[in-house]
Amino acid sequence: SCKSKSINKNIHFPGASKQHKNVSIKQFKCRRNSIAIAEGGLGEDLLKEDNAGVRSRRNALLSSSLGVAGSWAMGAASPWTNALAAEESGGAALPLVLPGQSFGQVSSITPSSVIKGCWQLSGGHKGDRETDRTSGAAAVEDFQKFVDAGIYTFDTGPEECGYGPSEKIIGEYLKKTEDPKIQVFTKLCCVGSEMYDLKPDFVKSRMARARARLGVKKLDVVQFYWNDYGSSAYVDAALYLQDEVAAGRVGHVALTNFDTARMQAMWDKGVKISANQIQYSLLDRRPESRMVEFCKQYNVALLPYGVMAGGLLSKKFLDIDVSQAKANTSSLGKYSSVLRKVGSWDWLQLLLKTLDGVASKHNVSIADVATKWVLEKGCVPAVIIGARNANHVDDHRRLGTFKLDQSDNEDILAVLKQGKQPRSDCYGWERGISEF
Repeated sequence: SCKSKSINKNIHFPGASKQHKNVSIKQFKCRRNSIAIAEGGLGEDLLKEDNAGVRSRRNALLSSSLGVAGSWAMGAASPWTNALAAEESGGAALPLVLPGQSFGQVSSITPSSVIKGCWQLSGGHKGDRETDRTSGAAAVEDFQKFVDAGIYTFDTGPEECGYGPSEKIIGEYLKKTEDPKIQVFTKLCCVGSEMYDLKPDFVKSRMARARARLGVKKLDVVQFYWNDYGSSAYVDAALYLQDEVAAGRVGHVALTNFDTARMQAMWDKGVKISANQIQYSLLDRRPESRMVEFCKQYNVALLPYGVMAGGLLSKKFLDIDVSQAKANTSSLGKYSSVLRKVGSWDWLQLLLKTLDGVASKHNVSIADVATKWVLEKGCVPAVIIGARNANHVDDHRRLGTFKLDQSDNEDILAVLKQGKQPRSDCYGWERGISEF
């Protein structure tokens, strides 16, 4: 269980006026993880940046950042640009969410182009009580609403990755359906002593646990995460996971939050990497600094999460003062710290205004435009969108009704150039090994 305490702290947020710098912070301490969440505003990361603090920040962000997507040609036009399902006039039903593209190295699995992210079922995303459907029967029931909209792929993981009981919740839903389209992508997370004394049985037992929780004989895709690059045994772990594929217990090996150098090391040892799940959005374009080129070269897919920055890239935060912005979920707590690395609150408002103009032009939402921007990037067969409830399913369906034109992209790029440009590789800042 989580213990919490409220403290007062002066917050410095670029672009915020002095009278809005005092907010009340609730600091949650869940086992080894510590996430600062602002009740009255977007709170700053309370974790210090000394050596101990870097490790604490990495562990804190571990639970908030894990969160995949053979004939797919890298850089080819997305189905979103080739097969737009235009919304009919007269109030007709919206199109279903389109299927994504098959993975770069794998032709046997094709996710829905929007994947339901289940980190929100971990317990730290309840948010407003009236809209909370992150636990119990409500969480189980909501899965069918996503499937009915064409979203048949779910992303999950064990508690070591910060996903709480989400595997078990999905398992309860799977008991109620026999739909052959449904796919579940889970994770192997190495975050403790196993990183320094790794045995094949550790990987085998973790995969057996996941199969039992989901109630399946074979896991569709397993995304591998490794917490400490100080131990190079991640190569062995990936090879052990590949042994599970050979044994018929896992469908495909993918990665989560690995940087390009480590991907290359695994590739060189013969690991068949199908995809890497990484953070990628208008606020975080680090994949463009190195990883995109690697993925194009080796035909590996990128599966982005955080495309709406926990909700920051939505109408909810347009034209409001920073003092009114409540980071009342783990997602918003995380992405408010990302925002501070790339631009000010005023810069975010400029970006939101630009996105709002594009959204009005296409009769969609700001969140739709932010998502579409990522979906139309090379190497991206699908995106993961976390959900506390099914309230935004129609937004996901509207993604198939428009494409961004040259003018849209130029307007967005003009704002992005005013923020900090990506230089470091994926997830290095969260691990404490590089700047953002």
